Amino acid sequence: MLKSDATPARKTPGAPDGSPAPKDNKRTQVVAGFLRQIEDGAEPANVEGAVIDQTPSQDATPAPTQSAAAARPAGEIELKLIVDADRMAHFNAAPVIAAHARNKGSRKHLKSVYYDTPERALRRNGLSLRVRQSGARFVQTVKTEVADDPLRRGEWEANVPSLALDLALAMPFIPEKLRSSLEAHPLEAVFTADVHRHARMIDLPTGTVEVAFDQGELTAGDRSLPVSEIELELKGGSASTIYEVALLLAEQGAVKPSIRTKSARGFDLAADLAPAARRPRKLRLDRSVTLDEAFATILRSCFLHLLQSRPAAEDGRNPEGVHQLRVSLRRLRSALDLMRSVGALNNLDALRSEAKWLAQELSAARDWDVFRLETLPTIAKACPAVAGFDALGRAAARGQSEAYRRAHHALDDRRSAVFLIGLGHWIETRGWRNDVAAEDLGQLAEPAVNFAQRILSEQYAKVLKRGRRFKSLTIEQLHRVRLATKRLRYLGEFLLPLYEDRKSTRRFSRRLAGLQEELGAFNDMAVTASLLEGLDAEPGSAIAAAAIAGWQARASVGVQPVLRSTWRDFTGARVPWSRQTQQD
Repeated sequence: MLKSDATPARKTPGAPDGSPAPKDNKRTQVVAGFLRQIEDGAEPANVEGAVIDQTPSQDATPAPTQSAAAARPAGEIELKLIVDADRMAHFNAAPVIAAHARNKGSRKHLKSVYYDTPERALRRNGLSLRVRQSGARFVQTVKTEVADDPLRRGEWEANVPSLALDLALAMPFIPEKLRSSLEAHPLEAVFTADVHRHARMIDLPTGTVEVAFDQGELTAGDRSLPVSEIELELKGGSASTIYEVALLLAEQGAVKPSIRTKSARGFDLAADLAPAARRPRKLRLDRSVTLDEAFATILRSCFLHLLQSRPAAEDGRNPEGVHQLRVSLRRLRSALDLMRSVGALNNLDALRSEAKWLAQELSAARDWDVFRLETLPTIAKACPAVAGFDALGRAAARGQSEAYRRAHHALDDRRSAVFLIGLGHWIETRGWRNDVAAEDLGQLAEPAVNFAQRILSEQYAKVLKRGRRFKSLTIEQLHRVRLATKRLRYLGEFLLPLYEDRKSTRRFSRRLAGLQEELGAFNDMAVTASLLEGLDAEPGSAIAAAAIAGWQARASVGVQPVLRSTWRDFTGARVPWSRQTQQD
């Protein structure tokens, strides 16, 4: 680890619990979801859709005291485009830059040190803490994630005298539950960033964006990682401006949209870890929310999950990356299908088609991951007397390698980048409002809970209809039940948060998930049979392949009683959206 020359933290005057004392003549403002202090009479930041004046409540965290170091809380809205280093000058000369840049911009040499506890307490709680040097100036910054929003992050800055950490200045912006841990466990320097930045300000009719061309290196111990990216940060106007600039830059060459921070890359570098592949966060929807706002929240969640999963899928070391990226694309397609219920949407089919294309390009990689990492070793271990599993494993490895080449080719394709950027722009501008017919626009202003009750009831009825006479259903009929169940599962993830206050919601969700999992076992068997049939097998692997087929055929018989029991549990659960449940 890098050694820190940080001086011991000093206490900041404030409240007895360690919170900073509020100043008089201040009002608060939410910028991208985070509190900042504003002097009375000052104009609010000009960030459209991200600024809401509000009066601080007793439950809110007090606005921090400005110390001699001038701590300044704020928010940031940004998107990164990963590009080849030898193409950076080409992007810098792009028409959108030449036509709309205020001037030639500024050039800076940025040196940063990132800090955390040995147990990485800050990172595990979605925070980062760094000190950056630019010329003779040193700035300490705390950043934090914003739930279910791909571009927005909280950011608090304070001037400091050197690259050494001043923990006392950071404490007001650290959640109270972490403060004692940080005081008890000294922070250490984990990695450094050495970046040359050329920043230019771009003015478009919809807003102003700082375009920073960054090239440099992250270093942790004896490991290093190159940095070559274009960082787009909103300075004023609508966040959609970021996507407008990104689409114009994508016309000039290969770009990879990313929200993965230098902090995340540096910590993974220090630990020698592959990028994490997260499951989607649980949605939160208030029962009073309109359908328009519900759509925006659902789509932002899908988009965030997609962007978070992409780095792990591109890296390839963690098979969960491709899996979560496929899940995110299925969730997105389900969300777009859901929106069809309000009428024809011009751009919806195009977006859904692109999501389907990308999911298909990833499909084989996920199938081979499951076969090589789960199916093959499990059956080989259970059948030690059967020959040919090693040969079958080598053939499967070749199939997996080819599938990943196909997946990476799709992720590198400009089509993938344009799809993601265009999707982000459509969500940020709520493009569905322009697509909905005039006579259907009124639906968007209605309570989402009314829409949810109708949609969930219709899909639940479809599952029950396909599951009639469940004991006698064929494999093909069970497959149709599985597809209907999977759609209900995604609709439940999107809409059941509207019924979160009901006891029946959790029970129904649990039984629905159990049914989908059991039905998925049949689909896994069909996928395995398809893989084996198309495999360029080595001599001697035929017996092992036959053993796998026989094993799964026997398993399909054994799973039937469990599946029937799971079906009974599911159909016996009270649906949380019914009027009877509401009365209870």
